[in-house]
Order: sequence, then C-alpha cells, then structure tokens
Amino acid sequence: MKIALTLYTLRQYVQTPQDMAVTFKKVKETGYNTVQLSGLGPLDTKQLRRMLDDAGLDVCATHVSYDRLKNDFDRLIEEHQILRCPHIAIGSLPVDMRHKQGYAQFAIEATEIGRRICEKGFDFSYHNHAFELAKFDGKTGLEIIYEESDSKALLAEIDTYWIQYGGGDPAYWIKKLKNRIKVVHFKDMGIINNTPAMFEVGEGNLNWNEIIEACRYSKAEWLVVEQDICQMDPFESIKISFQNMISMGLKS
Repeated sequence: MKIALTLYTLRQYVQTPQDMAVTFKKVKETGYNTVQLSGLGPLDTKQLRRMLDDAGLDVCATHVSYDRLKNDFDRLIEEHQILRCPHIAIGSLPVDMRHKQGYAQFAIEATEIGRRICEKGFDFSYHNHAFELAKFDGKTGLEIIYEESDSKALLAEIDTYWIQYGGGDPAYWIKKLKNRIKVVHFKDMGIINNTPAMFEVGEGNLNWNEIIEACRYSKAEWLVVEQDICQMDPFESIKISFQNMISMGLKS
C-alpha cells in the first residue's frame, strides 16, 4: 500500500497550466510521489502528462463523470493510456439515480461500463459519499450497488469520512469489499461547534489503526489523502496528513 493525494483537495490551485506546474512541484516537495486526478481545469492530456513527469509525479487514479463514461468512452480510454493511469473512478452517482431503482439501474450500467474498461486493461471503481447509506427495505444503496453488480467489473473506492458521516464503519466496509478495492480515500472526521467536519488524517477521531488493517486485509493498493474542506491552508493540510500517515508506518 502506498500514499497518494487527490488533487481535488487543491482544486483551486490547478485551474490553469501555470498553477498546475507550481502545484505539482509543491505536492512532490511535500513527499507525495503519486496523485489522483480530480478537479483540474482544462488541459491537453499530453501536456498534462509532461507536466506531471517534470514534477516527478505518477497518476494512480482519476475521477471522471458518468456522462463521459457513457458518451466519450474511446477518448477517455486514450487519455488514461497517455496518463499511464490504471484506475478509473466515478466520483458520485447522478442525482436523478439516488433512489432504490436508480441504484439497481446503476449496478447494471456500471457493470457494462466496467467490463468494457477491463477489456482495455484498466479498473473501474465507484467513490461513495454518505447518501448511499440510506436504506431501502432494509438494504443500503451502497449494498444494492455492490450486490447487484459484477464484482470484477465494478470495484469500490471507499471514502472513510463519508462512510462514517452516513453512520457506517469504514473498516467494516473496507473488509466487506475484500479483493474489490484498489483505492481508498483517507479523510478524517472531527467536530467543530458540535458539527462534523473534515480534518487531516490523524487529526480527527476515526480509528486509523483498524482502517489501515482493513486496507491490508482487503489488499488495497493506494491510500489517497482527500480533504474537501480544509481548516487551514490546503498545502499545510496535505503536509500534515502525509506526515501523520508516514508516522503510522505507511509509505509514499
């Protein structure tokens, strides 16, 4: 297992090519060797790959839209070949599918898409939030997605914060999906003014010992730092998360 960073955490600093070049170098200097692409501004994929190479960064995964997966598939695959990126993920379920029938329909469609992606030599994962933990006749939306999809075609990108936020146990879900997880989003939860808030890894209240052991058990490959909202400068936040994860015995 290795540490990585999703650039969504630094999204306001990766909207122009000039900002990307500066940000990539800062990320590398912090200690990260690998990133997940999410939240970037428009840029030619070949130029993006050159900029990442210049900074010494690899790409472990991406977040792409459901629309592109269905309607821009060939170009999407070509981009991932250029990026040398093995894992493709959808960042969230479309709003109009967030109901019992929608989860079941997504499981069918995602299986089809995932099989096409696998044929091209890549993996396909779904990244959860908290809304998927709503129950329908005693079963959560997340259970519907994974129970009614092909386990080889659709993998899981479990987000620790959002599982906890939805009342779930991150370690339980990571173990439950053993052999179906390549990427896990590491994001901590704490409390500010009696309201759940996002914190740097190790600075909140999640049980990281259990989560890390669950990741080992389930054979996760990438532990990706993500913090949608930082309580301080985002570059300082990613540094704290990285240093805390290194102190937990993890490697970049």
